[in-house]
Amino acid sequence: MIAFDLSADSARRALSPAGIEYDADEARARYATAVWCLLIEPGDSVAGRIIGARGPVAALEAVLAGAELSELTPKELAEGRGRWLPRLSAGAVAESLATAAARGVTLLTRGDPDWPTQLDDLGAHAPLCLWLRGDASALRRLEASVAIVGARAASHYGDHVARELAADLAGSGIAVVSGGAYGIDGAAHRAALLAGGLTVALLAGGADRAYPAGHTQLIDDIARRGVVVSEVACGSAPTKWRFLQRNRLIAALSAATVVVEAGWRSGSLNTAGHAATLSRPLGAVPGQITSATSAGTHRLIREYGAQCITSADDVRELLGMGGAMDAAPAVGGTYTGDATRVKDAMSTRVWRDPRAIAQRAGMAADVVEGILGLLALDGAVESGIEGWRLPRVGA
Repeated sequence: MIAFDLSADSARRALSPAGIEYDADEARARYATAVWCLLIEPGDSVAGRIIGARGPVAALEAVLAGAELSELTPKELAEGRGRWLPRLSAGAVAESLATAAARGVTLLTRGDPDWPTQLDDLGAHAPLCLWLRGDASALRRLEASVAIVGARAASHYGDHVARELAADLAGSGIAVVSGGAYGIDGAAHRAALLAGGLTVALLAGGADRAYPAGHTQLIDDIARRGVVVSEVACGSAPTKWRFLQRNRLIAALSAATVVVEAGWRSGSLNTAGHAATLSRPLGAVPGQITSATSAGTHRLIREYGAQCITSADDVRELLGMGGAMDAAPAVGGTYTGDATRVKDAMSTRVWRDPRAIAQRAGMAADVVEGILGLLALDGAVESGIEGWRLPRVGA
């Protein structure tokens, strides 16, 4: 048996930096949850099963006592104890809780009224708790929400599309969820904030520090006007495994997932896979067929049944909400202005390459190339060996 103080007094002392008084049972449960957070890695279904069956306190006491657990096989229990117990440290738990209090990070457990119940769809892989900065009640306002994710090394086209989608959706009351990373994630978060909407950032490391460091201001802005969330305790470093497990939370928290731009092996495809497993609606934005950064989205459309997303109205349709497509032009929503600029730079007689069109339209060439692809899907432009042109009327 391993000695570890789980008394109410010890729990209250560890939780005291938060400045909240808890009754004995609640204090022990919250403290035990914090302990478990430092013992396990995200998505540990073995720990999830015993905690789900016994609660955090009884489960931890049983593990510390070396007792047999009917929920686990002897092998699962032995391997679990081998993973968990080397991390056991009252000092580390106290330090993590003190850091949380100093950085304004709140511990949210499944018993709290602001707990987002959609995460429970993950079953034994669901998080034990969430650590968050910002408005916890925002997590109860995600019935209408979309995860907008994609490549870190996004093209101008991908960045443009992410901003257009996020601004339109957030401005109309649909929350935007993403991972706070460079590229598509950052573009979506910024556009949602500029539109005055709600945005939620899921981090792979502790919520007490921004990752990447270059997004410190963005993460702070999200915390002030939305919410920043992590399932790992404060002080935890982001690792490859935690990034992959973080993606399941993005998919589970959101009502739908849209991948804007992704390479063939992009981590965004991992998020899409979780969305599909959870039977959440999945969409993907098409790009140039020669673009490596769109190879993953084309794969989702072709092989995994993702819906083709060309506007915010398509996302609303994905969410089962009414759109404004009936009154919109062929390429509608927020793309109308840019599509019009591209068509104004084209001719029915002269074939022009995308760079020439971009120069005439005063736009970036790769953005124009993406818009040409969307217009072509609707038959609004045509392509040939010599470039692009508008269809001839009556031809």
